[in-house]
Formats: sequence, C-alpha cells, structure tokens
Amino acid sequence: MKLLVFGATGGTGRQVIQQALAQGHTVTAFVRNPASLGLTHPQLQTATGDVLDADAVRRAMPGHDAVLSTLGAPPAERKPVRSVGTEHIILAMQDAGIRRFICLTTLGMGDSRAALPWLYKYILVPLLLREAFADSERQEARIRQSRLDWTIARPGTLTDGPRTGQYQQGFLPTAKGLKMKISRADVADFMLRQLTDHRQFGQAVSLSY
Repeated sequence: MKLLVFGATGGTGRQVIQQALAQGHTVTAFVRNPASLGLTHPQLQTATGDVLDADAVRRAMPGHDAVLSTLGAPPAERKPVRSVGTEHIILAMQDAGIRRFICLTTLGMGDSRAALPWLYKYILVPLLLREAFADSERQEARIRQSRLDWTIARPGTLTDGPRTGQYQQGFLPTAKGLKMKISRADVADFMLRQLTDHRQFGQAVSLSY
C-alpha cells in the first residue's frame, strides 16, 4: 500500500515508517524538515510542510491508499497541533477520496479516562497536561464527525521497548492488572495491522500491556 504518515519524526512515527517499509509498503513521510527524519529507503519519500498549513497537507495527499497520524506536541506547546492538524488531514483526505485513517491519541480520552492511573488523573493531567488532553479531545471529536473509515489508537504511557506483538487492546476502563504502558514499537504494530483488519472501523481502541 501507499501510506502517508504524519508525525513522522516522533518516536512512534519513526516506528510506523520502519515497520511499514519492512512490510513492503511505500511510505511518504510528511515533515517540516526532511533532514530531521534520519531515515533512507528506496520506498521512502518525503513531503515537506507544516501540518498547520492546510495547503501543504492537501498537496501531499493525492496518490495514497491510507493515512496514519502520530501527531503530538510538547506539553508546553500552545498551538493546537493535534486538533487543527487533524482537521487539515481529514479535509485533504476527503478532497482526495482517501478513506482509511488510523490516528494516535492517548489513553484517557473519552470513555477511557477511568483507565488512567491515579497520578495522571488527578495530578499530571490537571496540572501539566490539561491543554494537550483538551486538544486531543477536540482531535477525536473531529475524527468521529468525519466520513472516513477511521480507527483511533489510545495507548498508555509510551516506552522505547521492543515490538512484542503481545499487548492488550480494546479493554474496558475498569480492567484490572494492566500496566497502562506500551512500547512505541507495539503501538506502530497495532496501527499497521489496522490496514488489513477492518473490524475496528469507527472505534477508539485502548492499548496497554
């Protein structure tokens, strides 16, 4: 498949690209600075632009079969990168006639809030991550309003561990015994599996070990 990846220079985005290439996909990485990607491969190309620039996103879109987004931003970032960037992606996909959209958000969105550990729920999110979580809530709302075939991945705390393929997905917020963390490599594994697994169209899926 021909894949367009947003958030390509982040830890999860790099994993998505590397695993996708290993699986034989052709990948376009949407980046502000191609030199920052640090990856080369015969089936990898770049599209230069800022996700907050709707025209740049629209120019990059045609010719792809599916779009994967791992957009993120530092906690102190004031720009609504997730929500506005995702709005631009959705509009460009609709214009280009591309339907499959797989997007990363985070555990704690919507009905998964109850799954957050106490420290996150009552201290980190209210004091440090409030704006980031609010932006992700707006992002998810926009995805749900779209006419796309979407799947949202909601991982717990991200780690740099290996890809294991052994993780819990789609668990209830009240589930017990979960670690509420998962490697970026396994999140990428889940996202790429959604290219051929259509059972989770229109679902937000929690991920953890």
